[in-house]
Amino acid sequence: MLPDLTPWRESRDFRLLWLAGAITNFGSFLTFVALPVQLKDLTGSAAAVGAIGAVELAPLIVFGLYGGALADAVDRKTLILASEAAQGLLVTGLLVNTLLPHPVVWPLYAAAALSSALTGLQRPALDAIVPRIVPREQLAAAAALNSLRWQVGAIAGPSLAGLVIAWAGLGWAYGADAVTFAVSLLLGLGLRRSPAAHDARPPSLRGIAEGARYAWGRKELLGTYVIDMAAMFFAYPAAIFPFLADDLHARWSLGLMYAAGSVGSLLVSLISGWSSRVHRHGLMVVLAAAGWGAAMAAAGWTGRIWLVLVLLAAAGGCDMISGIGRSTMWNQTIPDALRGRLAGIEVLSYSVGPQLGQVRSGGVAALSSARTSVWTGGLACVASVGLLAAWLPALIGYDDRRHTGPVPAPAGPADRDPVQPDPAQPDAVQPDPVQPRPAQPDAADPAPARTAP
Repeated sequence: MLPDLTPWRESRDFRLLWLAGAITNFGSFLTFVALPVQLKDLTGSAAAVGAIGAVELAPLIVFGLYGGALADAVDRKTLILASEAAQGLLVTGLLVNTLLPHPVVWPLYAAAALSSALTGLQRPALDAIVPRIVPREQLAAAAALNSLRWQVGAIAGPSLAGLVIAWAGLGWAYGADAVTFAVSLLLGLGLRRSPAAHDARPPSLRGIAEGARYAWGRKELLGTYVIDMAAMFFAYPAAIFPFLADDLHARWSLGLMYAAGSVGSLLVSLISGWSSRVHRHGLMVVLAAAGWGAAMAAAGWTGRIWLVLVLLAAAGGCDMISGIGRSTMWNQTIPDALRGRLAGIEVLSYSVGPQLGQVRSGGVAALSSARTSVWTGGLACVASVGLLAAWLPALIGYDDRRHTGPVPAPAGPADRDPVQPDPAQPDAVQPDPVQPRPAQPDAADPAPARTAP
């Protein structure tokens, strides 16, 4: 039942990436709480807070798809570090705005939109680099360890953010986040290069379309994308937690609300050894997504704050199980030459849902109440997951014992130059022919797209 630490022990790159991701995630969660709190203080509007998701949506779609194509065409390490540095500059800008005598609202939305664009550029490279530094048989363990690292920051960050904001002010939260980006960047410099394939083509609309055709042809992959989007759209109420805390007369619980889901995820991660022995990952995704929605519906229905926190933790545990299943399916079956572009599509499924979910939850809360927004969204999530699972039976039927390696892109009239997996570069990075260096740890995390702005 204990987590499988093999990837940590055997891959120096994985250890570096893990440590850098843990540090940057912690800081990002500070900003994740500080930004909506500051908007609430400046505007007093639930709709204005929910609009964060609206301004993040278009940049995430455009740069997520482009970032996927870019990750297949350039050195993935360079792309990761450049976007990490830019994120640090954005948080510094938020700090400067907060220190003004009269902070302005529009820089908060501008920073959210630019950060969303940078997440779209960085996340595909982060996802695509993992199968290069971890052998195929260790991918499920790596997914669990990455999630464990992420959840530690997701618990500590929001919990500390509530205290920091209450006792020291918003500026300290933004300042601490800027420092974590700097430390993460220094760790990332130790990563081994991860160059594109020798025959990689420059990013283009044709290349993006090629990745989309591949995803559409893999119905089990398509199922993981659409089910996660639906679950997050209907049942991701993080934007209205400040208002939910007010409705329950428990303002002190705000930081705990943001952290509760991560507590549940952490508990699942700590007993994640079982995940390496699961073969029906599609069924795992469906059941976990339905459990997420059911827990959210119950959290919105009850008026007892401690029960709300327990149910939010249960929802987080279900989301963790779904995430392990999705990540394992993607990494086991997608060819290396397409991993960046498919990771770009994954960014959309993983992040667009929550961004739209913030808009939905904020809008429904403005028309009714925060509790109504939460429980109606949870019920809609359960119903949509059931309908999508019935529409895509290949997802439930997925069994990794029938998939022993990457699935080539199907040939067709639209695929004049279909991308095939590079036999010379399976799941591990090839030595750099110019400057061979010993393997190094791994430096970043699947950025908290579901959490950090």
